Amino acid sequence: MTVQIAHIGDIHFGGLADIPVVEALERMLPDLRPDAIVIGGDLSQRARHGEFQRGRAFANVARETAPVLVIPGNHDVQWWRRPFIPFGKDAAYQKYRSYFGADLTPTLTVPGGVNGGGAVIATALTAHGVAWGSLTARLRDIAVKGHLPKREMERVRSVFAQADAGLARVLVVHHNVLRGEMSKRMGLARWRRAQRRIIEAGTEVVLCGHAWCVTLALARGARARTGNAQRGACKRRDSPHAQPHISRHRSRDRRAEFFSRAASQAPSLEPQGA
Repeated sequence: MTVQIAHIGDIHFGGLADIPVVEALERMLPDLRPDAIVIGGDLSQRARHGEFQRGRAFANVARETAPVLVIPGNHDVQWWRRPFIPFGKDAAYQKYRSYFGADLTPTLTVPGGVNGGGAVIATALTAHGVAWGSLTARLRDIAVKGHLPKREMERVRSVFAQADAGLARVLVVHHNVLRGEMSKRMGLARWRRAQRRIIEAGTEVVLCGHAWCVTLALARGARARTGNAQRGACKRRDSPHAQPHISRHRSRDRRAEFFSRAASQAPSLEPQGA
């Protein structure tokens, strides 16, 4: 059984969102027939009410097609409210939660069929605002870089351990766990440690964004097909010889260009029969 996951990230409603492309995507989602839709953070640009309102409207449109899972990105965090304070971080997420719910790390299960398949989609919070764990030697990384705390992956490990054996283990984080193809930078501080924790939790597929391109990465012996890193169709492949690693998945399927075509045709994609 193949599980179709539409992975969308970094829309940045506000000054940067390409609205014709977003509207084309909204019309396209039903045709993709995904089993789940993942919105991987940075729905907003400056965590403003108007940006979150448009982001919530987008999530509601997506929810008409399939179950939706949403997590915050670094642009969705009001980091200036509690910088460098390791406790009492609720204020930084208050506005985001008012639009997308109290749970910053939701979990979604896609049931398998009679022939198995399905997936458990867990999330881990990497967007912590200005936090000690995210600091690097570069000043420009403040409030941009993320980090993956041990407690987050211990929780994810527990989620995966309790899931049915036949379900693929999919992890969603906002920050890129591999070097961005456009930015040429890692999204996480202490990324080697983060990669190790991801693998040790039993993760098979990682969905992430942040670096202006959403990425589907494979851990262990899993495999997947993806449409321009926007739609993933994942199949589990157990292999006793698989070595722990995380690698970027690249599709050889020409259908992977579907999102690029939609973007270029966005202005002409008008509703039919209106």
